[in-house]
Amino acid sequence: MTRTDQLRALSEEHSAHNYHPLPIVIAEAEGAWVTDVEGRRYLDLLAAYSAVNFGHRNPRLTEAARRQLDRVTLVSRAFEHDQFGPFVAELAALCGKDMVLPMNSGAEAVETALKTARKWGYEVKGVPAGEANIITFEGNFHGRTTTIVSFSTDPEAKDSYGPYTPGFRTVPYGDVEALRAAMDATTVGVLVEPIQGEAGVNVPPSGFLTAVRELCTANGSLMLADEIQSGLGRTGTTFAVEHENVVPDVYILGKALGGGIMPVSAVVADTDVLGVFKPGQHGSTFGGNPLACAIGREVVAMLRTGEYQERSRELGAHMHDRLGRLPSDVVREVRGRGLWAGVELRGRARPVSERLMELGVLAKETHETTIRLAPPLVISRQDLDWALDQLEIALKD
Repeated sequence: MTRTDQLRALSEEHSAHNYHPLPIVIAEAEGAWVTDVEGRRYLDLLAAYSAVNFGHRNPRLTEAARRQLDRVTLVSRAFEHDQFGPFVAELAALCGKDMVLPMNSGAEAVETALKTARKWGYEVKGVPAGEANIITFEGNFHGRTTTIVSFSTDPEAKDSYGPYTPGFRTVPYGDVEALRAAMDATTVGVLVEPIQGEAGVNVPPSGFLTAVRELCTANGSLMLADEIQSGLGRTGTTFAVEHENVVPDVYILGKALGGGIMPVSAVVADTDVLGVFKPGQHGSTFGGNPLACAIGREVVAMLRTGEYQERSRELGAHMHDRLGRLPSDVVREVRGRGLWAGVELRGRARPVSERLMELGVLAKETHETTIRLAPPLVISRQDLDWALDQLEIALKD
């Protein structure tokens, strides 16, 4: 057995079965390209599920990390550090909010937002103890912790993990009337992905996010926007909710906030929401550590210029134009915004993703029939066109 075969076997053994990892072992990466242990290069059209929006080993981000590594990377929670204050202030300003609660993974940020909504519901809205509910949507993916899988509708994510956490009501994604009917005086929050990534880059009907905002306001409930995949430039705007000029009460961020270097996540809201936490009531050993904050600050600085949002809009329009011309006898539908697309096929997607890998392109199937495309925002038009050429070849094979 070669070293590659050993690494591949180890990877597959320790990967969740529903991820079905592609059979390559990546050793190096730069920009939009990755290289396996045997030296073969691949164009990355997945961007680690949008965790590397700014490309692998982005020089600005790696330099920010190196500078911080020469100083301090972790301090006891009994002490502050000089990167924390600037990071939370700059991220809050980007979001137009007052406060930031830094965490590590996206799931941890979602759990924090759920705790926030419940605590706010009891202490501010006045919901009777133990009666708070949060509304979620079918097809959601917010993580794999016990509470989160409790309201999942994906059997692969949910089955065999009960008993499940109560306090959630799940309605069809995009169905305003179902949402309206589910809300009452005990509803403390509505957790929504502006675009459902894991479900196949599902874009809701026009006006849906506006309706969610209006119903939350009318019912005195918090709108919790999970922008972990859709945010930070991915859809052509800083946040996907901006496509409907919606401002949620809570932003949930992750993935690209860590610049593809380390896990960084955050919950961002105004003081009257996040201020329900008092010192010592919530935290994380590594959340807001100096290295994470230094990288996060550089990510925020890069987004402030609008350059990456513009690239996503322009290249995304070109990508969707090309995807829209794929043969209808093979492609059922193309969904998405910016440099993010779900190509729903009339047959199984796994063979197409494997054929793409053979052709030098990394993409990933989801829910059996959809290929997800999320190239790094730094990808060149030439490389993007080459990758789309390979997709056309793979669909013909």
